[in-house]
Amino acid sequence: MHLLRRLGERDRGFSALRRAGRAAIVMPALFALGDKVIANADVATFAAFGSFAMLLLVDFTGSMMDRLQAQAALAITGAVFVTLGTLASRAAWLAAFAMTCVAFAVLFVGVVSSVLASAAPPLLLAFILPVCLPGPVSSIPERLAGWGLASTAGLVAVAFLWPAPSRDPLRRPATDACRALAVQLRSESRYLLGGPSAPSEAEHDGVVEAADESIAALRRAFLATPYRPTGLSTATRTVVRLVDELGWLNVMVQSGQHEPRTVVTRATCAVKAAAATVLEHGADLLAVTGGPPHTLQDALVDLRAAVTDMEHATADSMPARGDLPGPDSPAGTTEAAIGDLIATLEPTFRAQELGYAVSQIATNIDLTAAAERRSWVDRMLGRQPRGISGTLSAAQERATAHIQRGSVWLHNSARGAVGLGLAVLVADLSGLQHAFWVVLGALSVLRSNALSTGQSIARGLLGTAAGFVIGAAILVPIGTHTTILWFLLPVAILFAGVLPAAISFAAGQAAFTVTLVILFNIIAPAGWRVGLLRVEDVALGCGVSLLVGLLFWPRGAAAALGQTLADAYRASSRYLAESVAFGMLRCDAGPEGETLPQPPTDEAVQAAAASRRLDDAFRSYLAERGTKPATLAEMTRLVNGVVALRLAADAVLDLWQRDDGTGEGDRAAARAELLASTDLVVDWYEALAASLVGAGDTPEPLTHDERADTRLVDALLHDLVGSDGRVGATSARMVWTSDYLDALRRLQGAVAGSRPPQARLLAS
Repeated sequence: MHLLRRLGERDRGFSALRRAGRAAIVMPALFALGDKVIANADVATFAAFGSFAMLLLVDFTGSMMDRLQAQAALAITGAVFVTLGTLASRAAWLAAFAMTCVAFAVLFVGVVSSVLASAAPPLLLAFILPVCLPGPVSSIPERLAGWGLASTAGLVAVAFLWPAPSRDPLRRPATDACRALAVQLRSESRYLLGGPSAPSEAEHDGVVEAADESIAALRRAFLATPYRPTGLSTATRTVVRLVDELGWLNVMVQSGQHEPRTVVTRATCAVKAAAATVLEHGADLLAVTGGPPHTLQDALVDLRAAVTDMEHATADSMPARGDLPGPDSPAGTTEAAIGDLIATLEPTFRAQELGYAVSQIATNIDLTAAAERRSWVDRMLGRQPRGISGTLSAAQERATAHIQRGSVWLHNSARGAVGLGLAVLVADLSGLQHAFWVVLGALSVLRSNALSTGQSIARGLLGTAAGFVIGAAILVPIGTHTTILWFLLPVAILFAGVLPAAISFAAGQAAFTVTLVILFNIIAPAGWRVGLLRVEDVALGCGVSLLVGLLFWPRGAAAALGQTLADAYRASSRYLAESVAFGMLRCDAGPEGETLPQPPTDEAVQAAAASRRLDDAFRSYLAERGTKPATLAEMTRLVNGVVALRLAADAVLDLWQRDDGTGEGDRAAARAELLASTDLVVDWYEALAASLVGAGDTPEPLTHDERADTRLVDALLHDLVGSDGRVGATSARMVWTSDYLDALRRLQGAVAGSRPPQARLLAS
């Protein structure tokens, strides 16, 4: 029991044990069928390694139907690769060229979907095996028969041999985060309003800590895999959006939790209460599959009504020019009155920002449920819920985002493809007996830079050598008595599947080597020499991967992350600038009937694409071994800064899309103030981007310019007045736009951190 408990801590959900157990049953059985019953070496080899690929190298998530569909697609694609690999195996140059092309396609297409990314190892193995074992065209049916046996057995094993429960790595944490944030909003609303039911400060702080932990758990689940945990299905695409949105919501809720009670209004608290209700119903809908949306949609209508009421109340509360102290008042009186007005408007901005964020979260949850409620026919025909792009469009968008020089995913794909192609060429030209293991050696140790590749080589060779020693120790007393080896084979396979997760990569290599020693001695008894040959082959393959790592990425993931961060900050800054500019044009659109300006769609797409590239680069940085040039906390702050910048631009865009441009008054002065403030904020983030690639020092955070606030409000009260002598909703939107910019200014201190040299460390 103690051993199982310890294994459960290292192997969550016993997923590795589950895979290893299936393989330990299926792989020896298929190998025996091909070797002893069918008596065909090709059938036996491809059935054995096909089942290894289908059962040990991949573990799809989702519902049972999703997993079986993925397994079937893997089987069909693998069969194509077996055919192509056999056809390309006759000439060394053709084999190397084909390996390079196939490897690049398989590795790069993983950026489109986590399902495709997780299927990369078995797909590569499906091509490596035939291309490294030259065979005539007449051998293709036998090889396909072996692969077909493995595929069929794999489908049956996944469905009936200790089937895994439905798994969605993000859904449960996202549900918990929605509930925790709803509790925090209700607690905050009661705390600010006071009264007998109000929680104490200590109780409220406990609720805040719980919400923080739920967001941290969601982020950990999101970053737990080497690729984005999202597929091409509509539901997974919408759920993954919640990670950034819930994180941003948590930041804004935290920033407003200590608002002075003197400026709190019941209208803003009503927005918070309505937002909490939306999050609660959203969590309920997210916790089930394809549930009814009515309660969430009704709650969302109530939230939007509460936000609208708050906006109208804010506009009505804005004073007229005559309500402020005049020029003859004592010095500083007007500035003080405007400062009090801005402080009074601060909670309304928080409520408006909160309403937008929660609406976005609810919309994505609603789309998730709508996608899951689709009929089987709609799914097959690709009919999407309104507001969601089709599968092919989403795939094209994701792939296009990475077709540029700075993409880490593109870099990894090219490096891996060249490494495997070179390994095939070296193996063919050197005339090694087991060229297959040269390529597997390169495949197993290719990492993000030369340093970490070298560490993997050391561990891989150490594990292989240990496996050889163990295998030789087994073979010495057994000799060529293959009957005993047949009994040892399932045990070796079980350990080969469990040890990488339970102990280490080196331990897994050792167990895998023992498996191969046993397997090849069953096929052609040769004693301990089989293990020695594999040590030589894997060493050569590791050397190839080290060379490719040195040539393609000598500086590692940190430098690539710095460049990708810089690109993301630039793209998001441009998007923010264009969103504010759109608002300024929107609020001054001219007479009714005149064409309104169009939102900055291109900039939004570019910012989203840059964020996806940053996500992949950050994952590579986290996965890379060796000393990190910056702490995880520093890097997380920088990555979160990009998220906040992009989502703030989204919010500003949404704010002004609801303005009809029909307000009265002259907007020129107020618009000039906002554009000037935008330029300052954007220039700062552009300077930060430059510092991340070594083009300057980290800029000092901007200070709060109270005079700019005064000039903005003074311009609003002087110019944007209606026939009743008061300002309207356009003025409130301008103030809220200024608040978004000020929030990004306050974020600069956290993004820049306490160590100015961090940018140079990233660029080193």
